[in-house]
Amino acid sequence: MAQTNNLSQLYLQLMHGLTARALRFSRPETDFKAAPEPRSIGSYARGKQLCAGNLMFAGHLVEAPGKAPWDIPVREQEFLDEVHGFGWLDDLAAVGTPTAGKLAEAWATDWIRRYGGGRGAGWVPDLTGRRLIRWVHHGLMLVQGKSPKARDEFFLTLGRQAMFLGRRWSKAAPGLPRFEALSGLIYAGLSLKNMQHYVAPATSALARECRTQIDASGAILTRNPEELLEVFTLLTWTAAALRDADWTPAPAHLEAIDRIAPTLRSLRHCDGSLARFHGGGRGIEGRLDHALVQSGNKTVESNALAMGYARLSAGRTSVVIDAARPPFGRASINAHASSLAFELCSGRRPLIVNCGSGVSFGADWRRAGRATPSHSTLYIDGLSSARLGRTLSYGGHAREALTDGPTELLCEISQMGDKIRFEGGHNGYVALNGLTHVRKLDLSADGRSLIAEDILMAIDDKDKRVFSKAFEASELAGFGYQVRLHLHPDVDPQIDLGGRAVSLTLKSGEIWLLRFDSTCQMQLENSVYLETGRLHPRATKQIVLSQRAIEYASRISWSLSKAHDTAVAVRDVHLDVTAAG
Repeated sequence: MAQTNNLSQLYLQLMHGLTARALRFSRPETDFKAAPEPRSIGSYARGKQLCAGNLMFAGHLVEAPGKAPWDIPVREQEFLDEVHGFGWLDDLAAVGTPTAGKLAEAWATDWIRRYGGGRGAGWVPDLTGRRLIRWVHHGLMLVQGKSPKARDEFFLTLGRQAMFLGRRWSKAAPGLPRFEALSGLIYAGLSLKNMQHYVAPATSALARECRTQIDASGAILTRNPEELLEVFTLLTWTAAALRDADWTPAPAHLEAIDRIAPTLRSLRHCDGSLARFHGGGRGIEGRLDHALVQSGNKTVESNALAMGYARLSAGRTSVVIDAARPPFGRASINAHASSLAFELCSGRRPLIVNCGSGVSFGADWRRAGRATPSHSTLYIDGLSSARLGRTLSYGGHAREALTDGPTELLCEISQMGDKIRFEGGHNGYVALNGLTHVRKLDLSADGRSLIAEDILMAIDDKDKRVFSKAFEASELAGFGYQVRLHLHPDVDPQIDLGGRAVSLTLKSGEIWLLRFDSTCQMQLENSVYLETGRLHPRATKQIVLSQRAIEYASRISWSLSKAHDTAVAVRDVHLDVTAAG
């Protein structure tokens, strides 16, 4: 299987390259039909760093004034995707100074000189679509002050990229890569002269992808919230671009936008960020709000499942729980073993988190971030609720898929008097030791307390036999397990009440108190917060509640509650300072 995947991967890359190089002999005559409107949002701070010669992509920082991103000798796939996808154009455009404009124009010109003939890592459908959209969005900045010859080269390369997408978009992997390729093709057809023949087939194909890749609940197979946001953003951009050009978006296109919008609202915390699950991050600041406004959809989220996540919300507190089976097959190449993990946010401040995706910090961090101990859930010593298995080809790249995960994950959300209750269970450990993990979470109506119970139990006779056999084979008495609660780096934990509790102080001044039953052991251990855009993982802490399963049923009870002297509404005016580090 691995050899077959490698061969198909090599063949796909070869055909992309041959198609791109063959197009260097074509001479498409094109120009902008009208001044394009920038829609993508960039980071002013990151743009200033680029202007200063501090180039940071995929966790690599190089001080290289006067050099282009592709001069950095890094060949990791995530790095190549960032530099050849031209997302950094958004950041330079956010700065908006003549210096930033000249730098953007110089780097684009250099890319055309080096790679415009069809060579380099950027000639794959998804990156070409991503790059083409940015070139159109910021086209006026890129052509301003160019000589007639340089301007002709710019539009010649734009035309060739459109032709490449016209021939190769269908070879992009289903999901976000294909949405990027088709969105780029639509942008080319709408924005460039003599490219309008691409619009009709591309919009039809996009509508087809909306029907097949986005289900009735507005979910995608990868269950990655940030990836869903990227798909949603592309759909809103292309819908707006079509309307601006007097085209009517397909009904399936608009229906997909209306399905996704309430799902994304359910997947974000009360601070506006997305829950970080299955390889996704918090989302680019401002992108979700901008896309939701542009969509025109105002459907309000509810305390129900969305894309397999349960959301409990009350007062100033939001809790998002991974409450469905993990993705499988090619959809799982970025998935995490995070069954029944949760994140909790209080007002503007994250409190309980998952470690996140380590993809920008290298292969070892990427693997570590996908394991169960990196999530705020129950973990049996030496085991994950799902494992990393065979390598699959996805979009021409080799990735490890998630295997042996839970085949059943059942949950229920109910109103219990003055609290919202979540109950869920998964069988990810049953095959190994007969134990099912059951988690109960009760969020009070005012959002000031969360009462929890994590249970390991052998449910039926078959599970009890598996447990007994594994118990007899174990070197120690029973199975050690822990409930891990990873804290956001801005949370200050202190052991309290003589070791019977942990006080958690947020930058807003709020204080939460974690209590636990006397049958378990508590330790405050080191942890990491894996955040895109930083050079290194951020150091933080985790609370670990330990117990041993020596009978058919074992449990750890714990609770989180705001200190009594914490105000109902806290005026949170502390300024966040984000810096690479």
